[in-house]
Amino acid sequence: MTQLRQDYDKFVQRDTEVIAIGTDKPDKMASFWEKEQLPFPGIPDPDKEHLDILGQEFKLLKFGRMPGVITIGKDGVIHNAHYGNHAGDIPSNEDVLAMIDEMNQAAD
Repeated sequence: MTQLRQDYDKFVQRDTEVIAIGTDKPDKMASFWEKEQLPFPGIPDPDKEHLDILGQEFKLLKFGRMPGVITIGKDGVIHNAHYGNHAGDIPSNEDVLAMIDEMNQAAD
C-alpha cells in the first residue's frame, strides 16, 4: 500500500481514485494510515466480506491474503485484475498506471 503513495499524484492526474482494502480491524488500520501518512482512503475489512467479493485469495501456507490490484472503470466494470501468488507479488506503480491508461483509452 505504501508504494502507491510514491506516485499518488500520477494517479490523481489520471482522475483515478486509489482505495485500499485491508484485513485489519479499524483501529489498527487507522493507526497504520496515520503513521504512513497515506493520502488515499483505506477500508478495514476484518471479516473479509469485500475481499471475498473481489476474489482476493487466502493461502494458508503463504501466511494469509495475497495482494491484489483491481482497476474498475467509471462504468463500474472491472477492467484489469492482478492477484498475487505471494505477499511480494505486487505490480509496480508503472504497471498499474499503464493499466489505467489502457482502460481510459478504451473508454474514449
